[in-house]
Amino acid sequence: MTRGAVPGLTSPHPLGKLLPGVYQEDEFAMRFTAGLDDVLAPVLSTMDNFVSYVDPLLTPEDFLDWLASWVGVVPDERLPQDRRRRALASAIGHYRWRGTLTGIRDQLATITGHPVEVVDSGGVLGAISPGEPLPGEARPWIIARIPARAAADRDLVDSVLAAVKPAHVPHRVEVVDDARLP
Repeated sequence: MTRGAVPGLTSPHPLGKLLPGVYQEDEFAMRFTAGLDDVLAPVLSTMDNFVSYVDPLLTPEDFLDWLASWVGVVPDERLPQDRRRRALASAIGHYRWRGTLTGIRDQLATITGHPVEVVDSGGVLGAISPGEPLPGEARPWIIARIPARAAADRDLVDSVLAAVKPAHVPHRVEVVDDARLP
């Protein structure tokens, strides 16, 4: 669906009724303003409902990608519409946690619609006491474990993980038995 002339949509503010009386009696002036009303009715309707256009859960389907571009979300056509809407609605909150285990886990769970486990090498933690060896491994890595019921989304999870993790960290996606995840 594209925006434009909507058959049968009337203007809530017909221009002919705003003209002085002398022009309201002129047939040409009334037909001319009626034509303008047909053109302006979708614009006025959109402006009256603008709040709905910027709400990811309410916006028309053809506006989802446009709205996603506002917050830097790359839409993925493989996702069902309800998950695309939820991913877009949670995008701003995810930016706060971007690159962290919490952020990665929450974003992958939103995309798949299932719980996801994300583990890393642990190298971002610090030692508790001076002289103690640093925790974690020297080489960073991230593993995302998705349930078998989300296995069809493995490629999608891989591409989203690549986009939201720190760029220098290698990653892997594993499909595990559903019972292993919460």
